Amino acid sequence: MKFVVTGGAGFIGSRIVKSLLNQGDSVKVVDNLHTGKMENLDGIINEIEFVKADIRNFEEMKENIKDVDGIFHEAALTVVQESFTKQDEYNDVNVIGAENIFKIAQENNIKVVFASSSSIYGDATKIPIKENFPKNPINPYGITKLKDEILAEKYSKMNLDVIGLRYFNVFGIGQTGSYAGVITKFINRLKEQKQLQINGDGEQIRDFIFVDDIADANISAMKSKIKKGFFNIGTGLGTTIKHLADILIEISGEKISMIHKNPLEGDIKFSQADISLAEKSFNWKFQTSLNEGLKKIYPEF
Repeated sequence: MKFVVTGGAGFIGSRIVKSLLNQGDSVKVVDNLHTGKMENLDGIINEIEFVKADIRNFEEMKENIKDVDGIFHEAALTVVQESFTKQDEYNDVNVIGAENIFKIAQENNIKVVFASSSSIYGDATKIPIKENFPKNPINPYGITKLKDEILAEKYSKMNLDVIGLRYFNVFGIGQTGSYAGVITKFINRLKEQKQLQINGDGEQIRDFIFVDDIADANISAMKSKIKKGFFNIGTGLGTTIKHLADILIEISGEKISMIHKNPLEGDIKFSQADISLAEKSFNWKFQTSLNEGLKKIYPEF
């Protein structure tokens, strides 16, 4: 099968590309390299078709998305704090760009699996979070992802097969600060033998999911018979930020203490997925525990 991966030079997109190649599929990567990096495609660049293009350019996208079996739409801006100061740009890339992809896919009868986000739920009143919980994003990034889902519903009514995956806190080798950013910050400070800075009381709960499991979820959704819907992609397990710090300190072997800083604007208090719908719908379940994943990535920093 042949697939397009937008944002395929990014942290998550490149993992999807590699997993597809491992399954014998052919892949075209479309990325403007704003946050994506060619080094994420090291070792496979000769096995793929790469096009530098921007998802905001409809005609350019139309030219590059044809005669394929599916589109994995991963291209997006993802830094929550940055989204407050660049709201127009976030809307252009995350919303207008996504609609370009949906429209082209609908016109060409191509299935789409796209990256949504747990941030659409905002501050959930209880956990674990089910897909039918209220959607109350508390930051501009989350608002753009909710707009994407509204667009997906619009195009699904026009016979587009489209699935949105609500990623929780993705981490892994090659991650940037926008993905499970607290892990990146903690590891960098441990390497520098500096105190770990915790924003707020450290009792915030997160559901950390390894990037390879995210890639598997995307491919499972794409190759399933499911035509539409939104699904939580996490582990179903909650970890406090303070406990995450304890785990990383233990892995590092360093005797490092923690200090508390003011909470971050737009920071969600509790985020933990109910993943039963994804398990039931396309037979997906995460494989890598938080401890295993952290032990894999710590030496790579």
